[in-house]
Amino acid sequence: MDWTEFKDYLSLITDLDEDALHIYAAVLLQLVAAALMRRSLASPFPWLFVLLVLLLNEWADLREPGKPIEEWQVIGGLKDLWNTMVLPTLLLLLARFVPGLLTGKRADRQPPHRTVPIQSRNE
Repeated sequence: MDWTEFKDYLSLITDLDEDALHIYAAVLLQLVAAALMRRSLASPFPWLFVLLVLLLNEWADLREPGKPIEEWQVIGGLKDLWNTMVLPTLLLLLARFVPGLLTGKRADRQPPHRTVPIQSRNE
């Protein structure tokens, strides 16, 4: 069973189309990569790992020995890239810039600067 047949089989047994499988796989890969790397989702490294795996997958999809790469394959690959990376990118940006949405905790903020009245030296 080659890679394409495996993905078709996975789609068949899960009753999910390949676009949905891409999304679920990307989020799962990002979470597993973050855990194995012992990094937060705010780190770009789990996101980069997902991107690397996706690029390898798309490269495998384009590589059919003896057949030229056709325009529809490139367009499909770009669609897969966009569709697959949306949620991992959203998780990265939220974790990095608005972590309270993911943790339910407010970010530690400095209290507002208070102006202290200047006392005269005569007092």
